[in-house]
Amino acid sequence: MSNDLLKAIALLKEKEWVDLTHTFGPESPHFSAFQSAEFKTLFTHDDGFFAQSFTFPGQYGTHLDAPIHFVREQRYLEDLELKELVLPLVVIDKSKEASIDNDFTLSVEDIHSFEKEHGEIESGSFVALRTDWSKRWPDHELFNNKDEEGNAHAPGWGLESLKFLFEERKIKAVGHETFDTDSAIDFQQNGALLGEYYVLEQDTYQVELLTNLDKVPAKGAVIFNIVPKAEKASGFPVRSFALLP
Repeated sequence: MSNDLLKAIALLKEKEWVDLTHTFGPESPHFSAFQSAEFKTLFTHDDGFFAQSFTFPGQYGTHLDAPIHFVREQRYLEDLELKELVLPLVVIDKSKEASIDNDFTLSVEDIHSFEKEHGEIESGSFVALRTDWSKRWPDHELFNNKDEEGNAHAPGWGLESLKFLFEERKIKAVGHETFDTDSAIDFQQNGALLGEYYVLEQDTYQVELLTNLDKVPAKGAVIFNIVPKAEKASGFPVRSFALLP
């Protein structure tokens, strides 16, 4: 016996599904202030079953940052509603620009150009910035992209572009392929991650270190961000994936 929900699931399974998540482990690139992950085998099949322990920061691999990650008195991971984690997906492709200029920073003008081609970004969307930085994974040196003085060069969101998206377009959340929301050059100039703070201050979440955005259209897909419900967590590795139209 069928119903509308079962029919909807059958329809969804006919669509193309794209994994937006890196496989991560002890050797994976990670934020420089964190120690590498540690995976230990606790029991083997010789003991009767295979079991492991995993030690890593909440912000490791492709991960979801809860509002509390940067902003006091905001929501923890467990406070996010299930329906917040499934959103229409918009992908702004700036991979060509980021390959030419590793310090590329998304501007409001870039968003207007995107909308001229694809139409206005709908409210309630999850907007991802595609830079193809994920193709550098899992090479630490390429991912960090430091110059001779030790300064990193990586693309990101400009603060004004984020303000435009949240305040004018009323989007719900953002995601990107790099360690941070802000471009590395903005962080160096400002001495702080102003873009990241701003996003989380909106009482919403973001997903960092996404991959395979080159396999997703500019509009029409849906993103699912499936994350464990750790108690009082500021963030956690996430399984993000997209359903294509």
